[in-house]
Amino acid sequence: MPRELIAPAQEKVAFRDYESPDLQPEEIRVKSTFAAAKTGSEMSGFKGYGNPRGDYDFEWKIFRSDRPMFSFPMHLGNTCVGEVIEVGDAVSGFEVGQTVFRHSPFREEHVWQASTVRNLPEGATWKDAVCLDPVDFALGAIRDGNVRLGDAVAVFGMGAIGLIALQLAKLAGAYPVIAVDPLPIRREVASQVGADIVLDPTNCDAGVEIKKATGKRGADVCIEYSGSHLALQAALRGVAYNSVVVAGAWPGAYPAGLDFGAEAHFNIPKIVFSRSCSEPNPEYPNWDEDRLFDVALRLLAGDKLNTEAIVRPIVQFDELLVEYPKIANNPDENVKLGVIF
Repeated sequence: MPRELIAPAQEKVAFRDYESPDLQPEEIRVKSTFAAAKTGSEMSGFKGYGNPRGDYDFEWKIFRSDRPMFSFPMHLGNTCVGEVIEVGDAVSGFEVGQTVFRHSPFREEHVWQASTVRNLPEGATWKDAVCLDPVDFALGAIRDGNVRLGDAVAVFGMGAIGLIALQLAKLAGAYPVIAVDPLPIRREVASQVGADIVLDPTNCDAGVEIKKATGKRGADVCIEYSGSHLALQAALRGVAYNSVVVAGAWPGAYPAGLDFGAEAHFNIPKIVFSRSCSEPNPEYPNWDEDRLFDVALRLLAGDKLNTEAIVRPIVQFDELLVEYPKIANNPDENVKLGVIF
């Protein structure tokens, strides 16, 4: 029987056998070859900090505290890449042997609706495929922040989304592009993918350093993807007068201490919340998530984005009982966990 990785309880991991169902006419069967985790969002459930607010009510557009967003056992993993090994009778556009991918948890074998699956584009690698999700969100943040040619941009949080946002800002013609992260491995990757300035907020005042790098003016756009209230405070401190802070992270509830009476009150920046999969998109109908995905795939297949440096470490599926918990317990050892089956 094939296996999947699950969290049977908070901060616990296990392999579980499962039955691979019979194939329906509109489905394809896929054998996994590669996969990756979505570090920030998965930790919301795995570590449990996302549950106290409850679940989102899509009808009322409000969180309901009487029901949890996450329950256990919980699937782990975000995107899988694999080889088509069986095709349903009503499926067109897919053949046995093709490499395909989609959002999916860590499983050795999948049965997917063909309409939800993407072919791996020519010129794209498996690392590009598993980075489609962060490119989607980073591209939304760049557009929501209205990053323009010549803007100074500071990106807080050098996880996968932040590292992609940094590269997209460079592609948009921003200068300088400033990366802020306390973890050495992530600052190292930020330098590799093109950051003009890299700051460690644990040994400097990031807001002041951003002002120094921009002639005391501040960043035209600050993009916050760390989920830390300290980073949001530093972004408010380092952003230019009447400019934009994009809040794109999905944090737990912030502790007390966020000061909206300091630079935020005097310099009147705008805080823009960004989430590419919240539709309609702010630019709808001209832009929706499908268009964001189309642009993201074109950039990835066109070798415009460095994903090679982002997917690290890369481990074997059989090693996940040891390696997956390190996302929560040893963040200084990973950026975006990749898996080989």
